[in-house]
Amino acid sequence: MLVSYSDALYLDHLTPEDHPECPERAEVVSDALASHAAIAAHHAATRGELADVTRVHDPDYVRSIEALAAAGGGSLDPDTWISPRSFEVALHATGTLVAATARALDAAPDDPHRLPFAVVRPPGHHARPAQGMGFCLFNNVAVAAAHARAVGGLERVAIVDFDVHHGNGTEEAFYAEPGVFFTSLHGKGYYPGTGRKGDTGSGRGKGTTLNLPLPLSTSRPAYREAFARALDAVEAYRPQLVFASAGFDAYAQDPVGGLGLEQEDYAWIGARLRELADVHAEGRLVSVLEGGYALDALGELVGAYVNGVARR
Repeated sequence: MLVSYSDALYLDHLTPEDHPECPERAEVVSDALASHAAIAAHHAATRGELADVTRVHDPDYVRSIEALAAAGGGSLDPDTWISPRSFEVALHATGTLVAATARALDAAPDDPHRLPFAVVRPPGHHARPAQGMGFCLFNNVAVAAAHARAVGGLERVAIVDFDVHHGNGTEEAFYAEPGVFFTSLHGKGYYPGTGRKGDTGSGRGKGTTLNLPLPLSTSRPAYREAFARALDAVEAYRPQLVFASAGFDAYAQDPVGGLGLEQEDYAWIGARLRELADVHAEGRLVSVLEGGYALDALGELVGAYVNGVARR
């Protein structure tokens, strides 16, 4: 069993008409999990603390997002928009994932709170320490991972990013940090053009970044082989907590990404991550929604992933 975190507040982050990162994304996923048999409890959003956000993000950047929202909104780039409520919504996205992480760390064995799935907007993995981009304002998973290290006292945290787009912001946040292992499976040459195979970390963090860029021609079996290699590397790291930057835009029919995956592949991914968490992280796997823009399929894709995590 798992728990979910979602809130109607996430609909208040507005993007232009026909923008792929739309409020309906949160609606369809929340609706799918509301009736999912593997979800034991549902929780509302929690407002984040600026101290947590600025552990990852430059304070001047955070203030600039707050000021732009207060002024009525605008755009950071052609893809990344801010509406009047976006600062508050983004702050609740970070706070919700921090709260879910803290609860996972405190939960007793076999408590479903060790396996949260957070349905938040805006997504986060492209947000760099001093720059929002790629639909993302604050890096939700990076903020939660930094909290787990600084407040939760963990020595080794792993982030597995299976969004079809490279999590450049997450990588940058921890590129020289040996306490966080980051691995990403993403489309080679896809936005934002980062995530080269030779980028493996720097300084004390050398060897704690693993990028697996995959060509468009990658078959589903080849994707699974690459994912298994990524998990082998994470297993060798022996993480005490596993995060999943859960993007569903490698789905074959996704209008923004697409890498040939089908619904059953997401169930397989969830099951493999659960196995890893059970062996090395005392069953603690914190999943957060990143990309995924096929609204007609997104709820089912997330449901399949949850089934895999729940071993259904």
